[in-house]
Amino acid sequence: MVTIRLATLADIPSIMELIAGVVPIMNAAGNFQWDTTYPNAQVFTNDVVQEQLWVAEMDGVITGVAAITTDQDPEYADVGWNITEFAIVTHRLAVSIAHQGAGIAKALLNKAETVAIERGIEVLRIDTNSENKATQKLFPALGYTYAGEITLNFRQGLRFFCYEKRLKP
Repeated sequence: MVTIRLATLADIPSIMELIAGVVPIMNAAGNFQWDTTYPNAQVFTNDVVQEQLWVAEMDGVITGVAAITTDQDPEYADVGWNITEFAIVTHRLAVSIAHQGAGIAKALLNKAETVAIERGIEVLRIDTNSENKATQKLFPALGYTYAGEITLNFRQGLRFFCYEKRLKP
């Protein structure tokens, strides 16, 4: 059984171990969204301090991670989104290699939806690298609609697909 909980600073080493396992697999598949410099321990520490980092846990082992934020990249406006509209935005979604396909990412995205409902926010947004085929299948399966393609200033040379889900008020 998967448990989703807020991450703590004590979780950072386990999260970094998970990321270290995922990045080479991503890169081997042609997805260079992440590398040895991003995401890093400081980014995750900032997420923990802001109480916006969530982990999936099974039998005491961290199997997934996601930052559930209201942080929208300015480039989101390039797909026609009003970035002044409050939205829950999921960033840094990752599932350990050993647990991929077990519903961990779905559970974390369901948590993002729960957070949105609890805060009275009706919009969920997420982006993914154009080479990440798994998320391009997952997001529509969870009710997200493709909104368009962007580039991100902090990840030069890469293309990202944006998805949005609107909740009923």
